[in-house]
Amino acid sequence: MNAKTLLCLTGLLIAAPSAFAQAGLPDSIKVPDGHKLAMQTTGVGEITYECRDKANAAGQTEWTFVGPKAVLNDRNGQQVGTYFGPPATWQAKDGSTITGTQLAVAPSSPGNLPYQLVKANPAEGKGAMSGVTYIQRVALKGGVAPATPCTTANKGAKEVVKYQADYLFWAAN
Repeated sequence: MNAKTLLCLTGLLIAAPSAFAQAGLPDSIKVPDGHKLAMQTTGVGEITYECRDKANAAGQTEWTFVGPKAVLNDRNGQQVGTYFGPPATWQAKDGSTITGTQLAVAPSSPGNLPYQLVKANPAEGKGAMSGVTYIQRVALKGGVAPATPCTTANKGAKEVVKYQADYLFWAAN
């Protein structure tokens, strides 16, 4: 194998993770060109919902998202950070944190949270979150509002549901 062929193969191997990570995702949550995958994590945790009055619908109630609480693990199952909110905050074990603004969501499979694309705000602190520009939520399991009824009789009740999702952190090339 000559040096040129080896260089091309190496380039393909380096580019493959970011190309693979976008394959099969809805267009609305794909990260714009010019970004590379900086970190992959799996969030394992819970989402709290509260039975509240429906906005602009007098006398009606619904389960309302209150906030997440999850551990972020690397691909080896080692904790590398946490995810909590509001506001949605990702914090690495090194103390660096980011928040962001949701840009898009897209339906995933039934019974699971939607896919999500978030534009990251500049990181606070130096570390793993420095330079992150986008966060994607993919590979979803659970997390949707409870199936139990939300009525005026149980208004104010809180329910916690388990969920899991991969959070992909992207940085500019």
